[in-house]
Amino acid sequence: MTGSSDSRKGLIYQAGILAGASILVRVIGLLYRAPLTAIIGDEGNGYYNMAYNIYTIVLLISSYSVPSAISKVMASKLALGEVRNAQRVFHCALLYALAAGIIASLFLFFGAGALVSPGAVSVLRIFAPTVFIFGILGVLRGYFQAHGSMVQTSVSQILEQLMNAVMSIVAAYGLIYVASGKDPTTQARFGAMGSALGTGSGVVIALLYTGWCYYNAQGALRKDLARDRSLPEPFSSTMKETILSITPFILSSFILNLTTSLNQTIYVKTLIEGRSLPEVDITTQYGIFSTKAVVITNIPISIATAVSAAIIPSIAASFARRDMALTRSRASSVLRMTTLIAMPCMAGLIALAWPITLLLFPQQASLDMASILLALLSITVLFYSVSTVTNAILQSVGKIQMPLISASIALVIQTILLIVLLRGTDMGVYALVLVSVLYSVLIFVMNEWFLHRYISLRTNVLDMYIKPFVGSGLMGFCTTALYALLYTLLRIGGMESMYRRNLIAIGPSILFAVVFYLFIMIRMGAVTDDDVLAVPGGGRILRLLYRLRFFKR
Repeated sequence: MTGSSDSRKGLIYQAGILAGASILVRVIGLLYRAPLTAIIGDEGNGYYNMAYNIYTIVLLISSYSVPSAISKVMASKLALGEVRNAQRVFHCALLYALAAGIIASLFLFFGAGALVSPGAVSVLRIFAPTVFIFGILGVLRGYFQAHGSMVQTSVSQILEQLMNAVMSIVAAYGLIYVASGKDPTTQARFGAMGSALGTGSGVVIALLYTGWCYYNAQGALRKDLARDRSLPEPFSSTMKETILSITPFILSSFILNLTTSLNQTIYVKTLIEGRSLPEVDITTQYGIFSTKAVVITNIPISIATAVSAAIIPSIAASFARRDMALTRSRASSVLRMTTLIAMPCMAGLIALAWPITLLLFPQQASLDMASILLALLSITVLFYSVSTVTNAILQSVGKIQMPLISASIALVIQTILLIVLLRGTDMGVYALVLVSVLYSVLIFVMNEWFLHRYISLRTNVLDMYIKPFVGSGLMGFCTTALYALLYTLLRIGGMESMYRRNLIAIGPSILFAVVFYLFIMIRMGAVTDDDVLAVPGGGRILRLLYRLRFFKR
């Protein structure tokens, strides 16, 4: 096995760990969202998401990008054997996170009234302390990622989501009980406040865990520092380098994610204030879009987010050593892996949009709208996934401004289109879907061009896109047919409950989709035995695939 191949396997293995954790986190999020929606309703979800989107923007500005930024800088120094200087970057990033977190938290708390509608003000104020706590958590996660370990980040994410799920339900139920004698809107607002408390509780438990991991790592760190013979950099220059590295990451992430809050603001103000449509109806429809369609599509996109976090230290290290061949090899590997996963996820969500929505969010009043929104929004899964990874690659090779440029251009174009659609048509919430698709496609195209220009990365269109597209299309068609057959047979057999019919039919359908897609990809030569070996547990999976004759000996 060549060194390059070993490096590729290690990269994909670490990315696989983080991706697996991200999937689990998203699944937990979906599982608790169903009972939470039953408690606080679509109106409560609307208030929660209005506050959450503003909280996310402030978090992006203050500390969200810190893990990626410091993992890049620290990994570059560790690759050159500069352990002491890498540790100084960690300390500088911690000081940055503390200062930025305090300012951001105060801004959210005292500025809530000017940032969101009256119904979401109290929800946003509950989010305020979470920004400060998340900053410290982000620095610790970045520290372990820079050292090539994704386990601490993965476990902390799972713990965070578990605590979030439990506390959101408990707190929402408790606060709605407190407001039981009040009107439905007040109860929805109290329920949203409870959900916000759950988010903060999750971040606290994750911080405690990563802090414990860092404490346990001090012994190994002291040994590495003792062996370090590099010249220490002045603290002032390290702080300057850290801030200059973090700032472009923050600006890039801010622009990339600004679209959510900007679209929300335009949507609400145009339809409620500009066209005098009922606030409850507009808020409810936005709640269906943001907490059902968006939440479901974010599950496969989270895989790409995890991959991007995992590849930044590795690609930054090879680039720091000026090994462009290895840099391109690593970039190609993760892009190919991302496409192989994102393409069938997109097709599967389109094919099973209604069954998946019924399974996770069985509220009959919004089922049809939510499933249509999901099917349309699923197109973004492929483009957002690939764009997320290409952003990370560009940032890893020092072209941090390129994702900022592509996101800015896409943001301007989609914003103009959204305003035109909301003012000139009756598309309503469907306009949000259309501009989301356009936004993702524009970033995808521009980032691909940047990679070709700056690192001479050439895409094998057949293996990267055409084969996965054909396999995903066949899988989606056959899966739809199988689900329809099972659902019909259950109905003919006398099962009256629509939810139970769906629950029984969707399981075999999803399992079939996974197995069928893998079989098609292997037979088309798009997935090799080396690809299987590179993922966590690949050896056991490969032996099973040989027994099933997926691979020909």
